[in-house]
Amino acid sequence: MNSPVDPVEGGRAVEEPVPARRHRGWGIDTTPLRNRAYRRLFGGVAATMLGQQMTLVAVPYQVYTLTGSSLLVGVTSMVALVPLVVFGLLGGAIADAMDRRRLMLITSTGAAVTSALLAVQALLPGGGNLAMLWVLAACVSGFAAVNQPTRSAVIPALVGREGVAAANALSMTVRQAGVIVGPLLAGLLINLGDIFLAYTVDAIGFVVATLLLRGLPSLPPGSHVGPLRLRSAVRGVGAGFAFLGTQPVLLMTFVVDIIAMLFAWPQAVFPELSQSRFAESPNSLGWLFAGLSIGALVMGLTSGWVTRVDRQGALVLGAIAVWGVAIIGFGLAPTLWLAVLCLAVAGAGDMVSAVLRTSMLQLAAPEEMRGRMQGVFIVVVAGGPRLGDLRAGALASAAGVSVAMVSGGVVIVVAMAVVALVVPSFWLFRASRAASEVPDGR
Repeated sequence: MNSPVDPVEGGRAVEEPVPARRHRGWGIDTTPLRNRAYRRLFGGVAATMLGQQMTLVAVPYQVYTLTGSSLLVGVTSMVALVPLVVFGLLGGAIADAMDRRRLMLITSTGAAVTSALLAVQALLPGGGNLAMLWVLAACVSGFAAVNQPTRSAVIPALVGREGVAAANALSMTVRQAGVIVGPLLAGLLINLGDIFLAYTVDAIGFVVATLLLRGLPSLPPGSHVGPLRLRSAVRGVGAGFAFLGTQPVLLMTFVVDIIAMLFAWPQAVFPELSQSRFAESPNSLGWLFAGLSIGALVMGLTSGWVTRVDRQGALVLGAIAVWGVAIIGFGLAPTLWLAVLCLAVAGAGDMVSAVLRTSMLQLAAPEEMRGRMQGVFIVVVAGGPRLGDLRAGALASAAGVSVAMVSGGVVIVVAMAVVALVVPSFWLFRASRAASEVPDGR
């Protein structure tokens, strides 16, 4: 039974968080789904995941088809990185200064329109236009950079502090389900020569998400905020970085992920592998893109133990080290099934890291800083792989896929050991002490 609602600022009502029950099993904790408002937010994530992942496969494949260059596939990721950084940081500040429900509606609508335009450009003579594809990919990145940190920033208000880790595990698990099905379906459509439909599914998903988000109550930011202006948003970004500079634990949640993604993100080499080493395997492109999320989904469905971990910093470092070792195996794998298995192990490690790093941010950051911290988070989470694509694409073109992947995995394992020694506060971080250890951000 849902909890009653209490009035909040502005005369709107927000459903009280459903009290979290102590979850003791290994299966995923579904307690947050008892909350009606969170169910709408969760439904919006589920509706968009399939199409988004199909687009993430279709864009690099379309670039490779138009150019025949893995390097330009990596450059495409860099094209999307600039708006991601700009709007990710500004979007977090905006989310701390305006109604977050309204902001999610605006960005979801914009994403639906952009995905529809991607579908139209796929019908152009010659299989599309590279310049137009890059412009639209940049727009997709910009809308996502504002939408995703805003969604993350509202989770503590919807489910309460005790439900944060479980809510993150639920959202990330359904994302991983989309990342498995989306690439496989995209691979089938690409083999049939129908990239248009892949982009169309993405547009439909954002329309559904927009309709679900309309049913949310008003979600105002923290108190004591002024009117929304560009200058104040820029100042807010600066204040967020100033706060982050005083918090080594929060800062390291970003640093360790940048290291993991920069040195071992493998997607830029998938098109090349699908047409060379694994060319004889059916739908190898789809399986490669799905590999990471196969492991992440399995881990998500058995994540009950993850949401109970108190020594979160130590587990994050261990999980990223597992990611590095698995990427080494992927770089050396001679067969598709072994490559996909290694990617699945890497995805499981990344899932653990992502759930705990997100929870560390949401629990440790004060309410009036959550939007900005999540803005930095989305820049790192989405920007790191784009930098990794550029590194992997360039190194694979110069020295081969195996060298690109194995060297990166080795760097990651060594780097995690260094972080544990140099920043002991991260290694020793405990979720039970998060609120008392981090000062107010005002």
